[in-house]
Amino acid sequence: MRISVVIPTFKRVDSLRNCLDGLSKQQRQPDEIIIVARDTDQETIDLLSHSGNTLLKSVLVYRSGAVAAYNTGIKSAFGDIIVITDDDTVPYPDWLARIEQHYEADSQLGGLGGKDWVYHAGRLEYGEARSVGKLSWFGRMTGNHHIGIGAPREVDILKGANMSFRREAIAGINFDERLRGNGAQVHLEIGVSLLVKQGGWRLRYDPSVCVNHYPAERFDEDKRNLFNETACMNMAHNETYMILKHSNAFRRMMYVMWVITVGSSPSPGLLQLIRMVPREGVTAFRKLSTTFRGRWDGWKTWITSINS
Repeated sequence: MRISVVIPTFKRVDSLRNCLDGLSKQQRQPDEIIIVARDTDQETIDLLSHSGNTLLKSVLVYRSGAVAAYNTGIKSAFGDIIVITDDDTVPYPDWLARIEQHYEADSQLGGLGGKDWVYHAGRLEYGEARSVGKLSWFGRMTGNHHIGIGAPREVDILKGANMSFRREAIAGINFDERLRGNGAQVHLEIGVSLLVKQGGWRLRYDPSVCVNHYPAERFDEDKRNLFNETACMNMAHNETYMILKHSNAFRRMMYVMWVITVGSSPSPGLLQLIRMVPREGVTAFRKLSTTFRGRWDGWKTWITSINS
C-alpha cells in the first residue's frame, strides 16, 4: 500500500519546514510528499528547490484557493492512500502508521480523519467531545475534530487539517470549484466527504490519529477569528451550497428552515442573533445580514449547479 501526503501551502515557509520535519520522523515513511505551491510564492518555491528530500515533489498551481491546490495535488499523487494535511501542522510520529493500519484492516474504508490538537500562541485549546463530524437530519454540522475523544467511530464529514482517502473511493471526485474564497475556502471538505459516503464507502474518525495544529496567518480575506464581511459571506455560501447539493429534498427543506430561524454562531440565524447581541452589539446584526446574503448566494449557486 503506497501513501502519498499532499500539503497545500502559501507563504508560510517556517510552518512548512516544521511540518516537513514532522514527516521526516514518521515511523512509517510516506512514499511521496507533494507540496502544492502557488506560482507567485517564490520563497516557498526556493525552499522546495533546495530541500534535498528525495520523497519531496513540488507542484505549482496557478489559481488562488485551496480547492485548486487540493485537486492539483491529488491528481499529481500516485498513492493508494491520499493523506492531506495543512502546512501549519506537525504530525505525530505514528500518524501515517495508524492511518495505514486502518485502511489495511477495512477494505470498505473510503476516508479517515483524525484529531488536530490546536494551539493558539503556544496554548492548547482544550475540550472534549464525543460527537464529531456529523451532519444532522436537518443539516446542522458538528465539527469538533480538534477535541474528539473516545473510540474510532463512523462520521459524515472530515477536516482538511487531518484527513485521508482511499484513491479508489475518490476516483472521479473533485473538490468543488464553485466554492468561494481566495485562500482557505471554508467547508470545502463537506462535498467530498458526503460523496465518498454516498458511494458506499465508510468514513471514520479516530482521535488517536493525531497532528499538532498551529494555526498560521492566512493571506486572504479570512482572518480566522476576526469578522470580515467577505469571509462571512463566503463561509455561509459554501456551507449552504454544499448542504443543498448533497442532501435529499426533505433535508433541504429542514435545513432552510433551520438556517433562517436558528443557524450557528459563525453563520447565525434569528435566534442566534438574540444570543449574540448582548456580547457583540451592532456586529451581530452585520453578521446576520452578511450570512443571509451568503446563504442566498449559496442557494443560487446550487440552482446553477443543477442546471449546468
